[in-house]
Amino acid sequence: MTILGLIQHACPTHAAPGATLAVATELIREAAGRGAKLIATQELFVGPYFCQTEDEARFDLAEPVPDGPTTRHLQHLADELDVAITGSLFEKRAPGVYHNTSVMIDASGAVVDRYRKMHIPDDPRFYEKYYFTPGDLGFRAQEVDGVHTGMLVCWDQWYPEAARLTALKGAQVLFYPTAIGWYHGETAEDKAQQLAAWQTIQKSHAVANGVFVAAINRVGTEDDLTFWGRSFVCDPGGSVIVEASGTEPEALVVEIDFAQVEAWRRGWPFLRDRRIDAYGPIIRRLLD
Repeated sequence: MTILGLIQHACPTHAAPGATLAVATELIREAAGRGAKLIATQELFVGPYFCQTEDEARFDLAEPVPDGPTTRHLQHLADELDVAITGSLFEKRAPGVYHNTSVMIDASGAVVDRYRKMHIPDDPRFYEKYYFTPGDLGFRAQEVDGVHTGMLVCWDQWYPEAARLTALKGAQVLFYPTAIGWYHGETAEDKAQQLAAWQTIQKSHAVANGVFVAAINRVGTEDDLTFWGRSFVCDPGGSVIVEASGTEPEALVVEIDFAQVEAWRRGWPFLRDRRIDAYGPIIRRLLD
């Protein structure tokens, strides 16, 4: 049994340097004060979602991981509050090589692991291939303070392979820090369909793998995008057990019973019944 905390907030485009990190810090403190022991940020949580345009100057936003200031800040916060924290960061690995990276920090403030986003989109207002090198650490799971976790990031959430491989590594909860929103020109029908698809695909990962899923999204309007929030946690049966507002900053806190993973997998033994002898063609782009 553990208590998760999900931190969703706005990242104003013209906020003073450090202001958004200060907001996130207060929400982390609030979640810890309400009992959360494992707290997750939204994607690239320290500032605006800069990938809406291709701008070379924005590479200056990146910082080393784990030796950069934001990782160190999260480490001190985890140690002070006696909580584990997973944070989503813009990593500067080397000149010209940058990643969208999540770190996992335990309650002592030690960095347990990191994950580099594997699937990188390139769509209007989501020009991530310009900024991010695809991850090269593979799909991973880690044990942090007795909880078996898996870190994935945003676009990864649309790929069943990513969820399955992370679950097979031992994860009992998948974290998806996210920056997803609507373009101003989209219709109400478009918006409803996109939100429903976003929720459905992540709930399906929970069911197919017998795991909890925690999706953490930002709120507010930044340039051409309005982010829809609605951070949520669903159980291994795909039921949403807690959900945040679509517009307001929030520290979402929920108690999780990881014994449910065993119970659901006994009832729906999808991992047992996988035909691993028949899946070889999955490594090909398309099948003739």
